[in-house]
Amino acid sequence: MKKIISFLVLALLGTSWAGAKVALPSFFSDNMVLQQNTEAAIWGWTDSGKKVTITTTWTGVKFTAVPDKDGKWSTKLPTPEAGGPYKIFINDGEKLTLENVLIGEVWFCSGQSNMEMPVKGFGSQPVEGSLDFIVEANPKTPIRMCTIQRKASLTPLQESVGSWQENTAEAVASTSATAYFFAVKLQKALGIPVGLLITDWGGSTIETWINRETLSSKFGKEFNLGFLDGSELPKNQHQTPCTLFNGQVAPLIPFTFKGMLWYQGESNRGRNEQYIRLQKEYVAMMRDLFQNPEAPFYFVQIASYPYSAPDSFASGYFCEAQQKSLDVIPHSGMATTLDIGEYGTIHPCKKQEVGYRLAYLALVNDYGMKGINPVAPTYESVRFEDGKAIVTMKVDGMGLAPMGQDLKGFEIAGKDKVFFPATGRVNGKSVTVSNPNVTEPVAVRYGFRNWTVGTLFNSYGIPAGPFRTDDWDL
Repeated sequence: MKKIISFLVLALLGTSWAGAKVALPSFFSDNMVLQQNTEAAIWGWTDSGKKVTITTTWTGVKFTAVPDKDGKWSTKLPTPEAGGPYKIFINDGEKLTLENVLIGEVWFCSGQSNMEMPVKGFGSQPVEGSLDFIVEANPKTPIRMCTIQRKASLTPLQESVGSWQENTAEAVASTSATAYFFAVKLQKALGIPVGLLITDWGGSTIETWINRETLSSKFGKEFNLGFLDGSELPKNQHQTPCTLFNGQVAPLIPFTFKGMLWYQGESNRGRNEQYIRLQKEYVAMMRDLFQNPEAPFYFVQIASYPYSAPDSFASGYFCEAQQKSLDVIPHSGMATTLDIGEYGTIHPCKKQEVGYRLAYLALVNDYGMKGINPVAPTYESVRFEDGKAIVTMKVDGMGLAPMGQDLKGFEIAGKDKVFFPATGRVNGKSVTVSNPNVTEPVAVRYGFRNWTVGTLFNSYGIPAGPFRTDDWDL
């Protein structure tokens, strides 16, 4: 049955493979990108019962894979430094050829609607600057995208649908804006091919992207997984534990990539402590299953949005949890977005900033770029004197910005725990915060409400995320 489905998928995709005995998952297609300087996994099925040989034009060496009793075969291809285009020949008695294959940097991109939001935007929710990127798209620019179709499942699947696309206007328009802008900045900086393997679902919770084994062993009875033994998916399948892992991640294992981008969290607001543990275990699971124990993981802190209560501290507490995730996830980084939220939509239009900030993290941490500081300023300490709070921030480079003006978004409180709006003034790596109505302050918060606009940055324009100096649970 698996082989029949595989052939049907290939036929639906209109490839030249239909009718061949050997078949591949749909995401092994023409125009694909393989991770450079590694051993890239490749697999498929054959109904011939014979050994499968794989040959590439970058090496000419013949590799052999032996199918198991179900006809599945797999092997790894040593890849050179970035380049191409190349061809891959796969033969079990009948030849299958992958054309226009590039070698470069491959990134796995996932999350909910802010990762899903395409370059062309959603209805009545545009992406700023999208038109220029769409009309200027050129297949000669070595950026390739593969978006996996939505599929929820009660059990792990072996196949999914999604093929690699060249950098054409049509393909770019429908590709994740956050992921695409990341690729644009990375490709320009490195001058090599970049591939995006994208799997997302708007409104999804993080537990939908985690497998049953992890949730069962790490979270005890926090999640009811009994429904997975049934025969019907729940109506809210995109918020049901394990279902998107089963349908949209399991079929991709163990595709070889450099690192992971993650834009998700809105659907988990309110479960702050649990989210830290969930994100930690999600990353550990992915690194283990994809055989990439040190894969970098870069995620996006949720942007400001009023939800149903603009003055609520709920988003502040959740953003705090996201910040704490950095302490428990090795090789991780966070792109802050406190300056680009929109009051009228949960999908901010400034996706270029998001994608670029993720790229800056990767360029510095993984590709050795010097001369910039992509890390957001974070709270370090506070002292109180003369009715003011002096907040010292952790910030490398030339310090905080902007200087010489009153900054909004700060709040200050006395022992009564009542917060008043306050102004902040930058002085090197600290901010002096005050409100004349609070003469004996004991606590400061910044950007901690559902709706706020970021005003504090490092000298390279990277915004600070929400923080607080207190440990009150208001």
